[in-house]
Formats: sequence, C-alpha cells, structure tokens
Amino acid sequence: MAEYHGPDGPHLAAAVDDAAPALLAAWDAARERATPRVSWPQLNALLVVEREEGINLRGLAGQLKMILSSASRLCDRLVASGMVERVPGRADRREIALFLTPSSRQLLHDLRATRREILSEVLERMSPAGRSALIRGLAEFSAAAGEADGPQARTA
Repeated sequence: MAEYHGPDGPHLAAAVDDAAPALLAAWDAARERATPRVSWPQLNALLVVEREEGINLRGLAGQLKMILSSASRLCDRLVASGMVERVPGRADRREIALFLTPSSRQLLHDLRATRREILSEVLERMSPAGRSALIRGLAEFSAAAGEADGPQARTA
C-alpha cells in the first residue's frame, strides 16, 4: 500500500499509527474482561460465523486465511467448548454448516458492551470538540476502509 501523501503528508499517517495502540489496548482489555477463555483466533472465527451464518469449513478457512486443517482444529475447539454448532448442509448432507450457539452470541454481546464501556471511559476524558472530531473522522475512516476492503471489512 502506498504511503499517504495528502496535504498533511506522512505526518498524518504517523499520528494515526501512534494513536492506534491506545485504541487497540482498549480493544484488548475488553476482550480479556469479556472473553478471557477465548483466544484471538477463536474470537475471529466466531465473528466470521456470526457475519456469515451457515458458512462451511472451507469458507471459514478462507475468511481466516488459514489452511483447512488448522481451521478444522480451531472449529473442533469451538464445538467442544459449546461456542459453535455443526449442522449438515441442506443441499449436500456431506457439507457442514457452522452456526453460533446462544452462549457464543451472549459472549459477543458481552464483548461489545464491555468494549463500549471502556471506550466511553476514555471518551469522557476528551473535550466535547475532540469527541465530535473523532466521531466524524472515524466515520469517514470507516467508510474509506470499507471501500478499500470490500464487504468483509466488518468486525466485532
């Protein structure tokens, strides 16, 4: 990807890069608080299954950019922990569809609520003008990232 060379030059990209660890730390703290027993790869798999209910194992592997055997082992762990259900496909009974369980839906709900709580604490320490500018900027950033990444850009 080319370096940003707009009116602010590479300084803007560096400023965003410097601020990103604070956001990622809040994200990680929320994950640890809400989902301490779920690893990042497991959480990413849950998010893919949530976004594409009924996805098959090959599709999951593709979305996670994993080889099929690694995705299968990851899925085995999620099934064993009660987070994902395997259901035979409607068109082809040999094809297995993946679905979230009620406990994994609750886990994702709790993760999002905890993350919003942590982010709210940080946002409260910002000035109203800073919060407004951040929201406008993030909305535009999200839209631009969505255009660049396509429909698979959505995450937790």
